Amino acid sequence: MPIYFNSPGGNLQQALAIGDMLRERKATVRVGRTTLRECGFEPQEGEACSKLKLSGRELHGEVWTRGATCNSACPYLLLGASTRDIAADATLAVHSPRVILNFTGGVPTREMRAQAMQQAMARADKMVLDYITKLGADPGLLTVARSVPFESMRILTREEIARFALDRRQRVESPWMFETASRGIAYKTILARRDGESTFQTTRLQMVCFDQDRFELDVERIAPAGSPPGPLAMASGDMRLNFLSPPRRSGDRETWGVFLNASQVKTLSLMPSAELSDSLLNVARRNVSTFPVSSEGLQSALKMLTDSCPPSKAIARPTSTPVPWTQIPSPQASAAQSAPAR
Repeated sequence: MPIYFNSPGGNLQQALAIGDMLRERKATVRVGRTTLRECGFEPQEGEACSKLKLSGRELHGEVWTRGATCNSACPYLLLGASTRDIAADATLAVHSPRVILNFTGGVPTREMRAQAMQQAMARADKMVLDYITKLGADPGLLTVARSVPFESMRILTREEIARFALDRRQRVESPWMFETASRGIAYKTILARRDGESTFQTTRLQMVCFDQDRFELDVERIAPAGSPPGPLAMASGDMRLNFLSPPRRSGDRETWGVFLNASQVKTLSLMPSAELSDSLLNVARRNVSTFPVSSEGLQSALKMLTDSCPPSKAIARPTSTPVPWTQIPSPQASAAQSAPAR
């Protein structure tokens, strides 16, 4: 089974030792954090939830990748594993190590301290470089880390994660997951880079509910360059969904929305996959590229979402108020038109 890490960092030498152990055991590692269902809307690190974790009771939980981190010495630890799967919404960050000097036999001069610090940093760099070289990874990881002071932190881009061999996959797709934030949401994130392209594109999908028979599915992505694309559509088996047009825009990103009823949501959850395309699905167009979307985890995520919704017609939806894009870095919102799903 995979080993999940969620760490702010720690001792560099110990991280490399753990990395060697992971390599010997041909381990699979990922970045994720455990959340308890029994904590409900309480903060996972809050007093009430922490007390529950220490109660000795049998508890139930899931692994969430969004908000999970592997920082400082932790990315070096990951490198040691034979298989490394870094989720699309997990964060890796690096910085220079901190060296603690201990002198015996008197008080050192400023020059002695400076020389000792320089020698200690050189030994640390050699230790990491030898480790990276042994694993066949890119030594550029050390170069990036050493460019950042210990007091700061540099988040690695997805391009750097691939370049430094932390995760070389050209497409990273999270399963559908359910979270209880200010409201319940089902969501997933996809990072994809086509052959010959240098950058990854991010596509986020989010499902929210107004009640147990009214849902909204949003797709957030980079707005295509050049002429506006055709209306966004999704196909899954016999189901056809045309998103409301035009999308909401913020900077270089756009968000498409479509409204669904409970029957449509159930049908969608039972499909093994779906495809997005920039074309109305009831209009014939040739050479329209499609973007696959896995339905892994959707059935369970939508069940938890539906269970968290108020009864049908319990809440009247304000037609002028868009649904906020919950806990997503870009300040996106869904399309505000109150048209029925097609």
